[in-house]
Amino acid sequence: MTNSANPDLRKAALEYHEAGTPGKIAIAPTKQLLTQRDLSLAYSPGVAAACEEILADPVNAFRYTARGNLVGVVTNGTAVLGLGSIGPLASKPVMEGKAVLFKKFAGIDVFDIEIDQPDLDRFIDTVAALEPTFGAINLEDVKAPDCFYIERKLRERMKIPVFHDDQHGTAIVVGAAVLNGLRVVGKDIGAVKLVCSGAGAAALACLELLVDLGLKRENVWVADIAGVVYRGRAELMDPMKERFAQDTSLRMLGELVVDADVFLGLSAGGVLKQDMVTRMGPRPLVFALANPVPEIDPELVRAVRPDAVIATGRTDYPNQVNNVLCFPFIFRGALDVGATTITRSMEVAAVHAIADLARVEMSDVVAAAYGAHDISFGPEYLIPKPFDPRLIVRIAPAVARAAMLAGVATRPIEDFDAYHTQLEQFVYHSGHFMRPIFTEARRAAGKRIVYAEGEEERVMRAVQVVVDERLARPILVGRPAVIERRLERFGLRMKPGVDFEIVNPEWDERYKSYWREYHRLTDRRGITEEYAQIEMRRRLTLIGAMMIHMGEADGMICGTFGAFHLHLNYVDQVIGRREGASVYAAMNTLVLPNRQVTLVDTHVNAEPNAAQIAEITLMAAEELKRFGIPPRVALLSHSNFGSSNQPSALRMREALAIIRERAPDLDVDGEMHGDLALDAQLRRQVMPRST
Repeated sequence: MTNSANPDLRKAALEYHEAGTPGKIAIAPTKQLLTQRDLSLAYSPGVAAACEEILADPVNAFRYTARGNLVGVVTNGTAVLGLGSIGPLASKPVMEGKAVLFKKFAGIDVFDIEIDQPDLDRFIDTVAALEPTFGAINLEDVKAPDCFYIERKLRERMKIPVFHDDQHGTAIVVGAAVLNGLRVVGKDIGAVKLVCSGAGAAALACLELLVDLGLKRENVWVADIAGVVYRGRAELMDPMKERFAQDTSLRMLGELVVDADVFLGLSAGGVLKQDMVTRMGPRPLVFALANPVPEIDPELVRAVRPDAVIATGRTDYPNQVNNVLCFPFIFRGALDVGATTITRSMEVAAVHAIADLARVEMSDVVAAAYGAHDISFGPEYLIPKPFDPRLIVRIAPAVARAAMLAGVATRPIEDFDAYHTQLEQFVYHSGHFMRPIFTEARRAAGKRIVYAEGEEERVMRAVQVVVDERLARPILVGRPAVIERRLERFGLRMKPGVDFEIVNPEWDERYKSYWREYHRLTDRRGITEEYAQIEMRRRLTLIGAMMIHMGEADGMICGTFGAFHLHLNYVDQVIGRREGASVYAAMNTLVLPNRQVTLVDTHVNAEPNAAQIAEITLMAAEELKRFGIPPRVALLSHSNFGSSNQPSALRMREALAIIRERAPDLDVDGEMHGDLALDAQLRRQVMPRST
């Protein structure tokens, strides 16, 4: 995790954590508090009613408080990834980061709890005393073997799930990847030899789960910093590690890997050498999961064993094994049934849900969320990616069902179809809106994007993110001296000529060719040569549009200031509409906490006719599909389903007929008021047959 070798990343990370409100999390109320009555309901005297109901039946805490959606992320900071034993206070940014992942991926609220208590039993007492607060406990970054003892004792004492994610989360994802990897190479888990480098909490948890999945314990060989784990070894041993000790004279990792079918690395970078890989069995699985430097680089494996199936813990290689694939969704399923613990059967259910998901054919919407349409199950796609929108929909119900079958669910789900729908709604309302665009941008190998207002602060700050994320090759239109001064003033790290290009509107060698081409395009629209020269000097959007027209850029962002119609005019003059389009339209999306609402047409057409409304609607629907969002369209009007026959209402009705004829599968209805569009219950009251 350490970034000391990358000063730019370190500076950016510190700015990220400090900017605005320090840290990454905050508490937000879920009920309004606007009036004196609201205050009397939220606090005294009204709050007493909720207290009395909980006193009468503790299960009511899940009805009247946030406990059922609240997880405690608890640490003592003794084993922070890449940083070691840094203590509870220094580990707080990591715990806040974990809280963000819970909220982002599963809608779960978190309090991070950093406990400064080296005595294990007193640490356990502290956590156990917090049971009334939380619906579950996520132990984080606690060193081995302490973590085994702490988790076991807490599970014995507490009637809510206690889950050490560093162990079990990693194990679940590794389990899914191993099952699918063996499926790809055609091997039976009960017959393979597995060699594990590393014997910490995560490694041992992986091995125990793999044994429960069918791996033979006698076929597991382990090496750690002290060498091979063998029977009778005294150095760095503990009861958990002893379970995998072999009766052998072998003492080195290089000896263990001979004829191995699976290498599982959860140790340190560089410990697996190329010559070791050459001695592995046919079509081996090489899972080098150490981070940030894997046990062996994938390129080195491929050079000597092109038949190998490789996984790492890195985002820049296929098959990233990351526990974010599972922990938010395991907790989601456990919380939603009021589980009293997380059983092995729940973990196994999560393993199979993840493994099965990778083998399921993608819909267009899911492919769009990945930013790719060529991903299919195989050597480079063993497990889903962390932003797969289907993860929560597959894993949470599987875990919930397993909890119910295991008899640990206090609030069983009665209608799984409704639960599935509820989870789907979370996926498409949870702020993943830009993710597929970012993913596609990275895959597009550096598209050239012109930023017309390149001297503006918010534009420059956005470009810094684009540079950091490698989303595009930015081109800023602006005066070089001004841009360089503002880079320093705003504390931005990007460098002209290295990270981005500058086009100077005051002087550029392409100026003459630009104005001449602009004049050629517009000479019959009243644009003279002299006017073309003047416009090309002063109109930033025109410069950007001309770069696209001349093949020197692939896209443009403009209009951060000025009248919309002026910018659109230059786009129309130089770039024009795409083939088949008869109208321009603007689409604005509101990314709200619980949903995205897209509005069209917000800027261009004041009085569109029915055919134009239909065309605009279909164009907007296609754009939403690019974002991985299934479009649901409401045609707005002052009229509700025929309540008015004014011309504007009639246009919407006619547009609806055109849309349904041209796109019969599109989920569209109208005409209707805005409140009906946003409230399904209200809409059904007015029009029961409405979708």
